[in-house]
Amino acid sequence: MNPTVTATSLVTLHYRFALPNGQPLISTFESTPATLQLGAGEMLPGMERLIVGLEVGARHRFELGAAEAFGPHRPDLVERVRREHMPGGEIEALSVMEFVAPDGSRYSGLVREIDAQSALVDFNHPLAGKDIHLEVEIIGIA
Repeated sequence: MNPTVTATSLVTLHYRFALPNGQPLISTFESTPATLQLGAGEMLPGMERLIVGLEVGARHRFELGAAEAFGPHRPDLVERVRREHMPGGEIEALSVMEFVAPDGSRYSGLVREIDAQSALVDFNHPLAGKDIHLEVEIIGIA
């Protein structure tokens, strides 16, 4: 019997995220597989729950609703930021910018729109609010 993934396994796997229309987002199938520690926050909790119990060699496809994937799109994470509070350099709509909070933590935000005084910045994960198709192949378990 092949070893199976547990909630604390170190797992080497290939994975592919795609939108429901089939548009690929991220894939390791064409490159080096990922090695991730379950239970350490390295993987989406919804993805961890799906692969627990899979055996080495297993290949599965799953559908993750937005809530179990990258969460719902939260309107409270869309903010208008005055231009003088934005990082230096050229600011363009639909560009991703990094912001530093007073405590030194860093946040990325997507500039949705911009005018002379401010920009509308979306701090949600780019895939928040989207259903995701997930394909995994378990290569090894430690």
